[in-house]
Amino acid sequence: MSTEMSDNFAVFILTHGRPNNVITYRTLEKQGYTGPVYIIIDNEDETADEYRRIYGDKVIMFDKLAISKTFDTGDNFDDRRTIVYARNACFGIAEGLGIKYFLQLDDDYSGFWYKFSSSLTFKDRQAGNLDRLFSAMLDYYKGINALSIAFGQGGDLLGGGKSTTIKRLWLKRKCMNTFFCSTDRSFLFVGRVNEDANTFSSLGTRGALMFTIFNATIIQNQTQSTEGGMSNVYLNEGTYIKSFYPVMYSPSFVDIYMMGQTNKRLHHRINWNNAAPRIVDEKYRKVNQDV
Repeated sequence: MSTEMSDNFAVFILTHGRPNNVITYRTLEKQGYTGPVYIIIDNEDETADEYRRIYGDKVIMFDKLAISKTFDTGDNFDDRRTIVYARNACFGIAEGLGIKYFLQLDDDYSGFWYKFSSSLTFKDRQAGNLDRLFSAMLDYYKGINALSIAFGQGGDLLGGGKSTTIKRLWLKRKCMNTFFCSTDRSFLFVGRVNEDANTFSSLGTRGALMFTIFNATIIQNQTQSTEGGMSNVYLNEGTYIKSFYPVMYSPSFVDIYMMGQTNKRLHHRINWNNAAPRIVDEKYRKVNQDV
């Protein structure tokens, strides 16, 4: 990792209630990341002392109630056991640390994987040097006018080489789970749950750019399979309530549908034809002769 990147970039692992099972931290070490890492916890975490015992001065705590008053949660529930508070706290934390660029990661990633070969054909292989991968992503992020960019997720590439997503190199106008961010491009996540979909869809209507890049993906434990974190929230509420949050924020182009073949569940669906401004080809421009 270059000195310039080390001085201006850090990884933030957002976690709650599972200090002995921060899988992402071990994955970063195993796959060759050598830059700074911070463990982001909140002051309502009863396991905070254990986090500090294990990770020492890498642990950064924020005031959850104070952060909750800075953005719209989309409901009047008192349950704050979700990640959105930490996501919004990260911008202030980065500024306090003197860090311009940071990568938000959940705490349950078991791997980072490349999806293309050097000849741009589908090839699934584990990333052997995360310094190199993160540097490439950060260089790309610095060069474009996007609020944030993300790695792909396993579900984005169902079917492997036969996936419709993988048939071409492209950016999808969504941003979920992992977030490359800059203190110069700060924004607020909204909604107590489903904060990533709420945010990229609602900001997208105003022309904000947030992208997923499918050249590399994360491998993550299934929701509700790891104790702690947001698992209890999903166990209590399921995906029913979660699915309606993007609809509340963007009712003109988000609706609900039944997802899956055998194990069906509700999920939000975005009509991208109506979701965001588009660039119209210059050939359609109507010239006003009087101007």
